[in-house]
Amino acid sequence: MITYRTFDHTADLGIEVYGRTQEELFVHAGEALADLLADRKGKADRTVRICATGEDGPDLLVNFLREILYQFHGNRLLLGQIRITTLEENKICAEARGEILDPTARKRLRREIKAVTYHQASLRRGRSGRWTARVILDV
Repeated sequence: MITYRTFDHTADLGIEVYGRTQEELFVHAGEALADLLADRKGKADRTVRICATGEDGPDLLVNFLREILYQFHGNRLLLGQIRITTLEENKICAEARGEILDPTARKRLRREIKAVTYHQASLRRGRSGRWTARVILDV
């Protein structure tokens, strides 16, 4: 199953993410962000708890991804193994495993992502029951 695809958006980068459930969609979104940031070849030896709130589904997704991006920029932690522990209408919590990136391992970095934006953010459940989300990343 394809979990995400990228698309061009002016000077930015968009991702469209898929999941059979809403929980799976959030997991795939976090993994997609990690894939776009750097090669995940190291040992996932750190675990952090990530929580975010939002007014609606798209807001919740954007804020969740912002927390993952914060871990990358603020703590040099590349997260990739995500397990949702709480998913409510306006709140999400997850346990995420990852690795500390060595600053000298620049060859592992794929692209600089500055921010997750609200621009055209969407989250919906299709007729088939499959979930789809779109988010624009500032690169």
